[in-house]
Amino acid sequence: MFRVLGSRKIFCDGITRRDALCVGGLSLLGFGTAGYAVAKESAPASAPTAHVMKGRGKAKSCILLFLYGSPSQLEFADMKPDAPVEVRGELRGIPSTLPGCDVCELLPKTSRVMDKVTVVRSLNHPHPIHGVAYATTGVPNIDVAMELNPHDPRHWPFIGSVVAYLEAQKKSKGKNIPDNIALPWAFSTRRSGEVHRAGPYAAFLGSAHHPHYLEFQGKATKQITKTLNDKTITFDEPYVGISPEGRFAFGSGNNGADDLTLDRLNERKNLLSQLEDLRRTYDSGSFAGVSRQRELAYSLLSSPAVREALDLSKVSYKIRESYGMTVFGQGCLVARRLVEAGSKFVTVFWDEFGLAGSGWDTHWEHYPRMKNELMPGFDMGFSGLISDLDQRGLLDETLVVVLSEHGRTPKLNNAKGAGRDHWSQAYTALFAGGGVPRGKIIGKTDKIGGTVLDRPISPKDVLATIYHLLGYDLETQIYDKAQRPYPLVPNASIIEELIA
Repeated sequence: MFRVLGSRKIFCDGITRRDALCVGGLSLLGFGTAGYAVAKESAPASAPTAHVMKGRGKAKSCILLFLYGSPSQLEFADMKPDAPVEVRGELRGIPSTLPGCDVCELLPKTSRVMDKVTVVRSLNHPHPIHGVAYATTGVPNIDVAMELNPHDPRHWPFIGSVVAYLEAQKKSKGKNIPDNIALPWAFSTRRSGEVHRAGPYAAFLGSAHHPHYLEFQGKATKQITKTLNDKTITFDEPYVGISPEGRFAFGSGNNGADDLTLDRLNERKNLLSQLEDLRRTYDSGSFAGVSRQRELAYSLLSSPAVREALDLSKVSYKIRESYGMTVFGQGCLVARRLVEAGSKFVTVFWDEFGLAGSGWDTHWEHYPRMKNELMPGFDMGFSGLISDLDQRGLLDETLVVVLSEHGRTPKLNNAKGAGRDHWSQAYTALFAGGGVPRGKIIGKTDKIGGTVLDRPISPKDVLATIYHLLGYDLETQIYDKAQRPYPLVPNASIIEELIA
């Protein structure tokens, strides 16, 4: 008997990793990729077709740029130059093309595209933890136990998973690219420690609707030093620089350890054929149609649309440089190419790398990291994406959202290199394209950027607005495996000022 060795890990739907390998070859072909096949062919029969709001859904696709760890609103686009030095810090603002919105001096390229952006300065909620799941799903509440457990049964599905689920109800024929892709690797898998954070998972929709992860394959060209408590480490950092040969390919989408390239597909197809006899021994509903799904997954990854979108050798070096030669910048470029090829929802995470408590989580060395690691890469990637979409005539139909899970404390702490801690009472997000007005500021905070004074907005309102701009009726329901209905996002309102 052919057996697949490995640890006995349990997925969200109760299926073990080993069983999934044996019966479906899911991890062998890329868990997320086979999930695309499942989503296209086995959506609940009783689930209703998503209602498209006539004349309201202006975005054909969405690119979500999620800055894990959360940037400081005071050094982003809510500068407070008249605040005390222990609040405003050492960085000053510079004028942008959006009147009334100075941005940090470390964002010179971003300052020149702000006239195409709407800034929301009044996001707030009651959970100052790394609630990626709270920010990107409809879950009503979150706690630390949920944050550190993607399989907690209380979780709701990631917005990209919901979008793919709704698109699957339409049963569009001929589409050969997934509607829920994430990069630069499976979320929270490149940090120290074995605990993966919650957030971009399909929850009660089932693992078939997890994001289809790309995996970055390449070398970092620069080093960075990071601190966590009393631990300081220097290592090669892809968010600071990568070689031009770096590329993205579909990975396992499960544990980030098994990258998948087109060159290896034939080998894997041969291996999958060895599993055919085993697959026939499983005839339960959970694995119905696995053979069709496997073939569809193979077809997907070998499709010209996917291959073309991921092939950065076809892109001029000038364009690549305009995004910045970092994993975030090149990820933004790939995201643009994927939505141009037809993907509905693509997420680029600025994730922890090498050390837990990294990303934009600047409890320590706030200013050294802002200057040497974080701001330069974001400045190039974001401005490059907005400019490129606009020049290609794609910005008006592509919604771009820059989001994080919270903000940072107005007052600096006394840590090495200074630091700002978690703060969810007021923070900033950026929106552009896809039916969003150009050059607008929504909301207002107090003189130290710590409290919302005007137009408080919930992360749930942001999700509701994204769904609206993508054309989904907020009355549409989604269903778990027991066919119980859930709203897309509860207790939320569309942000009318974000609708052009």
